[in-house]
Amino acid sequence: MGDIAVKWAGEGSQMFIGRDSFGHVVLSGSWPDDNPDWQEWKGLKPSDLLLISLASCSAYDVVMILGRQRQTLHNLYVHVNGDQAPEPPYQFTDIHMTYTLKGDDLDPKKVERAIELSEEKYCSVAATIRGVATITHSFTIEE
Repeated sequence: MGDIAVKWAGEGSQMFIGRDSFGHVVLSGSWPDDNPDWQEWKGLKPSDLLLISLASCSAYDVVMILGRQRQTLHNLYVHVNGDQAPEPPYQFTDIHMTYTLKGDDLDPKKVERAIELSEEKYCSVAATIRGVATITHSFTIEE
């Protein structure tokens, strides 16, 4: 179980400092337009952090699975586009992940299988989101 913490950055801010189970930190939230002291503090939107978590989780799985399949991967880029409901709580309704891979003679069938295994079996973030949002994907193999 993860030991995660979030601390409010303080009065006058809408910023939060998150700490993961390894002690790494990330700044998230927003900052008020009328307080120039906070303008230099740029934080990630919490909803964007969710999509980054999804992409990171799946990318990790895909790299590991392709390695086990003896596929030589040199580069992986995952672009995520998420549609949110127009009313609060603005939950994600549809999320599309586009994987761009580069490697030595990558087998498209093995790439597709690695992505499917990640999204449907191994990625805990995808498993959590899947009950609320539809997750789809596409991929391109670059030479």
